[in-house]
Amino acid sequence: MLLAFLAIISLAIMRLRNLFGVVMLGGIYSLLMASIFVILDAVDVAFTEAAVGAGISTILMLGTLALTTSREKIPMHTPLLPLVVTFVTGAMLVYGTWDMPAFGSAEAPPNQHVAPYYLEQGMVETGVPNIVTAVLASYRGYDTLGELAVIFTAGIGVLLLLGRRRDPARVPAKSEFASKNSAGGTETTSATEENKSCSSSGGTAA
Repeated sequence: MLLAFLAIISLAIMRLRNLFGVVMLGGIYSLLMASIFVILDAVDVAFTEAAVGAGISTILMLGTLALTTSREKIPMHTPLLPLVVTFVTGAMLVYGTWDMPAFGSAEAPPNQHVAPYYLEQGMVETGVPNIVTAVLASYRGYDTLGELAVIFTAGIGVLLLLGRRRDPARVPAKSEFASKNSAGGTETTSATEENKSCSSSGGTAA
């Protein structure tokens, strides 16, 4: 059922031209993915998906929409080629899962070698009672640090792009606008007075 919802949301995102609706559907997609991770007993990944995918990413995209238009421009080319590439890539990924062991199988290599070692030696080697925390913070500490560095760098980059101001050299100051307007008003007034004097002198001569 969740996979069907994901497919429906994906199709809706491809069809929508309203970017605000696309952002909202993207947040719902991330929440559904987090639910799937919970069902697969990957609670730590579910927390990350909910926080980054549905939380931070949605906020950053809404901030981006504040600087752009709310509707996507109609593409000039046909979307047939990207659609074909997407379906071919998805078919290859599905084909690659056929050789994988069944979900939760005790005969799977991770359940035969890696998981028993973590369960038996995790508390002794790390001193952390929670095995998930021990894996993320100790056995995969550098990997977790790299993920945090990537997320932090991406967030700083987006904030710099959103907070970038215009070049002050290209934007005239208010004083320049005021001086130009005052000069223009003076020239207009003098030209009006000259026209009035010419018309009065012409009338006198007649």
